[in-house]
Amino acid sequence: MTGYFSMFIETIFGFIALFIITKILGKSQINQITPFDFISALLLGELVGNALFDENAGIPEIGFVVGVYGVLMYSTEIITQKHKKTRHLIEGDPAIVIYNGKLIRDTMKKNKLDINQLQHLLRAKDVFSLREVEFAILEANGTISVLRKSDYQTPNRKDMRLSAQEVNLPTTLINDGEIIHDNLKEKNLTEDWLREKLKEQGYDRIEDIFHVEYEKGQDLLIYPILNRNHQKWDIE
Repeated sequence: MTGYFSMFIETIFGFIALFIITKILGKSQINQITPFDFISALLLGELVGNALFDENAGIPEIGFVVGVYGVLMYSTEIITQKHKKTRHLIEGDPAIVIYNGKLIRDTMKKNKLDINQLQHLLRAKDVFSLREVEFAILEANGTISVLRKSDYQTPNRKDMRLSAQEVNLPTTLINDGEIIHDNLKEKNLTEDWLREKLKEQGYDRIEDIFHVEYEKGQDLLIYPILNRNHQKWDIE
């Protein structure tokens, strides 16, 4: 029983230590995983896993492993920021796989990318035909960036010679039956104003509302808490 309790404590400690390291390294390390990051993450998982099941290893050993990993990753980030030449070696470079509508087979071969994989990546960008693509760049993290040919691009307001409009970010005012007072304050709104707007749409109780989204110049978007017994199911 003592062994299980020790493993439990070590697992909790390892989780907290890894969480702290992730926060220190920043969100970009999660979103932009390069081959180097992938390998280092596998190595860290192996080291921490071995430490958990090693009878001679405890919290100090796990802390040491996580600490060394954090220092190495942080040092790598500093090096790549200060010395641009190291980015090619550590982070890799983007590669153009479609140029002026033509496939660059040598680049695809160098990056071990076949046509089926390329089509899969393009479909993830809502591109279902190679004829639509003017440029495609394979990023260092394995994703693809696409610039469509002009005939297949979605027209914007500038293309249609329309005047620019103000862009507003929607804000959550109620979540899971609770008012988000910080968001109300940020938008210079009051709880009384919110309740009045809810009454106008037929809602008297905050507890009956699952989610409310506010956007300037628009009616409140309200999602009430629905009772399954009162829902109509059309699926047979």
